[in-house]
Amino acid sequence: MSLSDWLARGWLQGHRADRRETRDLFAIVDRDITDAQVEGISPDTRLSVAYNAALQLAIAALAAAGYRPGREAHHYRAIQSLRFTVGLEPDRIDQLDGFRRKRNISDYERAGGVSEYEAREILVLARTLREKVDVWLRANHPELM
Repeated sequence: MSLSDWLARGWLQGHRADRRETRDLFAIVDRDITDAQVEGISPDTRLSVAYNAALQLAIAALAAAGYRPGREAHHYRAIQSLRFTVGLEPDRIDQLDGFRRKRNISDYERAGGVSEYEAREILVLARTLREKVDVWLRANHPELM
C-alpha cells in the first residue's frame, strides 16, 4: 500500500499545502506541547493536548505530501500515514495509535484512565515527532517552511 493507493480507495483527498498552513499547524503543535506541560491539570487532559500536537504533525506531513485525510477514520489515517511521509518506525506508530485510543476513552467515555507516566510519554513522543517532521519538511519540502 502507498498513499496513492489510499487516495484511490477514498481514504485520502488530494491537497496542496502552502507555507501558511504549515506555519499555522506548527503554531498549534507548539502551543499544545507547551500546554501539555502545565502542572495541575489532569493527566487525561495533558495526554489529549499532547496527542493533538502529534496529530497536527501527522496532518502537516500528509499535507506536504499532497494529501489530507478523508472523513472516515481521520485520526487513524493521519497517524498511519507517518510511515509513508516521515518514515516513522512501526513501533512509534503503534504507540501513537494506542494513545489515540486512550484519548478517545478519556475524552468520550470516562475520566481518570490516564496515568502520569502515559501523559509524560505522549509528550515525549510529540516532541520527538515535531523534530522529525521539521527535519523531513526542511529536507523534502523546504518551500513550506
